[in-house]
Amino acid sequence: MEIGILTLFLLGLVVMATEIIHHINKAAVAMFVGVVCWVLYICYGTDFVLAQHEAVFFTFLNGTPLNSSLVKDFIAEHIFFKYFLDAASVVFFLLATLSITEVLDNNGCFDFLHVWLRTRSPRRFLWTVVGLTFVLSANFDNLTVTCLMLAVMHSIVADERSRLRFGSVIVVAANSGGAFTAIGDVSSLTLWNQGLITPTHYSMIMVLPCLVAAGVTTLLVQQSLPTHVRLVRSIPPFRGNDSTLNLWQRALMLLVGIGGLWFIPTYHRITHLPSFSGALCVLGVLWIVNEFYNNKLLSSGLMAGKRSPIALQYQTLQNILLFVGLTLSVSAVCESGLLPCIATWATQHGKDYYLVGIIAGAASMVFNNVAMLLLNVGFFASNTAVPFQPGGNFWPWLSYTTAMGGSLLFIGTTAGYALWRMEGVGIRWYVRHIFVKVLIGAVAGGAVFALTTYIF
Repeated sequence: MEIGILTLFLLGLVVMATEIIHHINKAAVAMFVGVVCWVLYICYGTDFVLAQHEAVFFTFLNGTPLNSSLVKDFIAEHIFFKYFLDAASVVFFLLATLSITEVLDNNGCFDFLHVWLRTRSPRRFLWTVVGLTFVLSANFDNLTVTCLMLAVMHSIVADERSRLRFGSVIVVAANSGGAFTAIGDVSSLTLWNQGLITPTHYSMIMVLPCLVAAGVTTLLVQQSLPTHVRLVRSIPPFRGNDSTLNLWQRALMLLVGIGGLWFIPTYHRITHLPSFSGALCVLGVLWIVNEFYNNKLLSSGLMAGKRSPIALQYQTLQNILLFVGLTLSVSAVCESGLLPCIATWATQHGKDYYLVGIIAGAASMVFNNVAMLLLNVGFFASNTAVPFQPGGNFWPWLSYTTAMGGSLLFIGTTAGYALWRMEGVGIRWYVRHIFVKVLIGAVAGGAVFALTTYIF
């Protein structure tokens, strides 16, 4: 049955990777595969439990005769629940950051994007959108920022071909910026929740490689830009009553949101509470400020008109469900006993962690980068070699390679799929115009990473 669970997982990865062909949402596939993997695990639960958790299981029985019902109870309470908590902590964090972004967007805190990006100079537009995307993705969820920036770009740039190039670079900048901090991407957030990285050390190692990767890619893309940007006629965003908050009020709300998110690592270090509790605290403070500023709207129908774009909500919720499905499926494969065997083999034949990261990045190009990261966590989290220990250099390297590997083809990340859905980019066009540029940027950033880890 171990082979059956692994086969189902691999088939699920193939189906998810080919969503662009059959148009079946990969979040739905991931959830289905994750649940079915655990059903198969339970069907042969006695064999798995006795092989992997014999001592703990007999302590749980406490002399009670063995039966299938007790095996199922043990799996639910002592095995499955552990993975559920790991997934839930990430989900709560993402829900908090999604809500923070929605509150800020509803109050016009991101309206400066329309002002700063409105220019006929393609180079100025490109570098401005890359810089803003990188900075915002380091603070908020990178998929949320991708959807936000693509929506803003679509409302400014009229030319479809230019939007494809700008949108592609937005995806690369969002993935690079998200990988730069422990709170900017599902992958780095997972590593932090697993205790494999510390936020400060992680960001110190990742900042230069991520900046170089995004900067080199942008520099190469700008060579193929038109002479000027054809703009859409300016239409201010409608959110019910735009005149409610003044500039300083919006700036304060943005400061509370971003400053609060940056304080979460310190909060975690002081309290040792899960990071999502800090995110929920930031959301609570921002919510109180929001209600204080909008108290005149709370009793009227105007608040009903203050809504963020559907694309932002829909794509991010899909990302959350995809992560849950992938976590369930990878955990079932791990508990079947196959991952430790594969990890032992990989450790013996792949002691160079740079090579392991490159292989994971190459796989992320076709398969989802989060799935590849979760698999490698299952492979190497218990490895005692120095690079694989908590705080070791392998984990930032894995985060970097999977993020950039997923950007080589847009199907490798959920941010890339957002570009496909919102702008209709084709995989053939992407390979012809963007692939090589991202690859050069990723290699340049990887070289900087090697130099940075040598220094630190």
